[in-house]
Amino acid sequence: MRLLETICDSLRLKNFQNDIPSYAILSHTWGPDGTEVTFADIENGMDRDQAGHKTASYDKLVFCGNQAKRNGLQYFWADTCCIDKTNQAELTESIASMFR
Repeated sequence: MRLLETICDSLRLKNFQNDIPSYAILSHTWGPDGTEVTFADIENGMDRDQAGHKTASYDKLVFCGNQAKRNGLQYFWADTCCIDKTNQAELTESIASMFR
């Protein structure tokens, strides 16, 4: 499982195989196609200065991470960033796990 964390308003993905920590889940309304920060964006090291037309989405993720910290949680999850939707097997598994 991948979770996000914020470090100085930067987003970072962390992989967990076992001992998954408590985390917040970002539930929100999606923006128009192409405007949400993706798994690839985070993997490629996107920061706020590079977000361009995705700045609102990036800020939303940082806000969630900061809110999680205020609630005593280091990590948070957002499907656009924590699931590699280009990997069909991972996408299928993630969708199935959401229904468990």
